[in-house]
Amino acid sequence: MAANAKPSKPGKPGKEPQPLIIAKNAAEEQRLKLERLMRNPDKPAPIPERPKDWNPRAPPEFVRDVMGSSAGAGSGEFHVYRHLRRREYQRQDHLDRMSEKQKQDEDYLDKIEENKQAAEDRTAKRRKKRDKLKQKKLLAKKAKQESRKTEDSKSSSSSSEGEAEPKEADDDAEVPSFVMGKR
Repeated sequence: MAANAKPSKPGKPGKEPQPLIIAKNAAEEQRLKLERLMRNPDKPAPIPERPKDWNPRAPPEFVRDVMGSSAGAGSGEFHVYRHLRRREYQRQDHLDRMSEKQKQDEDYLDKIEENKQAAEDRTAKRRKKRDKLKQKKLLAKKAKQESRKTEDSKSSSSSSEGEAEPKEADDDAEVPSFVMGKR
């Protein structure tokens, strides 16, 4: 072996080992993680699973060591009783929280249903109003067309007789007596 040859490390050939960098704060640690992820963008990023809800241990179906209040219990029995009591309190608290959450979910769904119903009522009311307005405009348009037809038929019959009637202007408003902007 040559004297100046470096000992080779087992691993991937042609890849230099990365220098060890120790993060001094959270921002630096995050930067190092991002750099490691960006070295190989094709590799999927690890996304942690959502933590599962904590469920208490079910109460025992049959209790073998019933603790009574009789004298002569050893000093270790208090700690056993304390742990059993703590576990039962945790279970009761968990059941209370779950029932409260379920009640809130039901209230939320009821509120959503009420909001949908109120929105549908408002929409129906506005739709009805639009339809009324549309019908009113349509009737006005038909009446105007019929009045024009009758007016045309009267004018054609009167012009055929030779009598000339002056046509009235659509706008019967008076001519303004002054002109704006001039002095």
